[in-house]
Amino acid sequence: MTTPRFGVNYVPSGDWFFEWLSPRWDAIRRDLDSIAGLGLDHVRILPLWPVLQPNRTLIREQALADVRRVAELADEAGLDASVDALQGHLSSFDFVPSWLSSWHRRNMFTDPDAIDAQAALVAMLHSSVADLPNYLGITLGNEVNQFSSRPHPTPMPATPDEVTAWIDTLLGAVPADGRGLRVHAEYDAVWYQDGHPFRPTHASRQGDVTAIHSWIFNGTAQHYGAMSPQSIRHAEYLIELSRAFALDRNRPVWLQEVGAPLNCLDAADAPEFCRQAVLAAAESDALWGVTWWCSHDVRRGLADFPDLEHSLGLFDADGAVKPIGEAFAEVAASVKSGGATPRTTAIVFDEKVNRADLAPGGAVFTAWMDAAIRGERPALALSGDGFATVLPPAESNTPGVYSAVSDTDMFEG
Repeated sequence: MTTPRFGVNYVPSGDWFFEWLSPRWDAIRRDLDSIAGLGLDHVRILPLWPVLQPNRTLIREQALADVRRVAELADEAGLDASVDALQGHLSSFDFVPSWLSSWHRRNMFTDPDAIDAQAALVAMLHSSVADLPNYLGITLGNEVNQFSSRPHPTPMPATPDEVTAWIDTLLGAVPADGRGLRVHAEYDAVWYQDGHPFRPTHASRQGDVTAIHSWIFNGTAQHYGAMSPQSIRHAEYLIELSRAFALDRNRPVWLQEVGAPLNCLDAADAPEFCRQAVLAAAESDALWGVTWWCSHDVRRGLADFPDLEHSLGLFDADGAVKPIGEAFAEVAASVKSGGATPRTTAIVFDEKVNRADLAPGGAVFTAWMDAAIRGERPALALSGDGFATVLPPAESNTPGVYSAVSDTDMFEG
């Protein structure tokens, strides 16, 4: 196991992502220096899609230059930088360019001209930063799978095959030359929502690493409690769930988003939730790194944000480090001196499982959490992949391998 990376999703202080409209370089430099001061090693940069590509055939050179400048300032602060392309969706707001909406409505996943435009943006954005020494790679966008299905109010439907082609086309716009990771990232409907066109196999088999976004407001905290073992270990569970669908169990998994939402947690519990959740995730030997959401609180003067968005930062909106920032720095330092221990038990399920069984409250989720709470080291595996048979039996009176199977075909649902 390599030592996991620890970083943060960079939310500019002051004007949030609206900073991309007119970057204040002194403020951005201060933000990045503060992040580095916590001992973190990378940032994820999320420029707004309509700022980068306001017209289908116009990719703004100044916007690309601004992204590069933020990455350069990160390098000066001692931070590596990952860049996202299609933003897309951030903090409950959609940022879809006008050439995809209203009178010009197109389906971003299926319209050939729209796909070509997105691929061009991905290619140009990568090219604009790929020569920098601190460049980590490119993510196609932030949870863009939310545009493909319910509960989005105006979804752009796609079939799973069309999703496969969309991901392949956009990732294929970036040369496979080792200059950075090529990543796509989804919110947890990909694992938990039956009928969702983005499937676990998309997340676990396409791209260079698997990206996980773990949020306990998805029903986990509501059902079990915000400081319950199920909430604390939710990210760890998702990491192990992703490995069940991967063709290579050693495929790296990037915990690209995890946070402490105060719509579920008490503010006094947030630092301890951070410590425990990160330590649990670090128990997976596939963990590439943890990128906390987020760096800075959204200032209260900005309207219409869900209330929790004003409290998710490691720093407050004025740049002062919060107790949770100190907690994340401390746990990151402690993990760097530790290591994961081997898995001892496999929870085995069939590919034809209903995705609801993988979700909080479902049969697979419950079996894995019960084993973890008993003190076992549970993995997850598809039946027939051979992984469960090579595990030693668990050190308990329970069987070493558990099975949770349902008749609904995930890959048809």
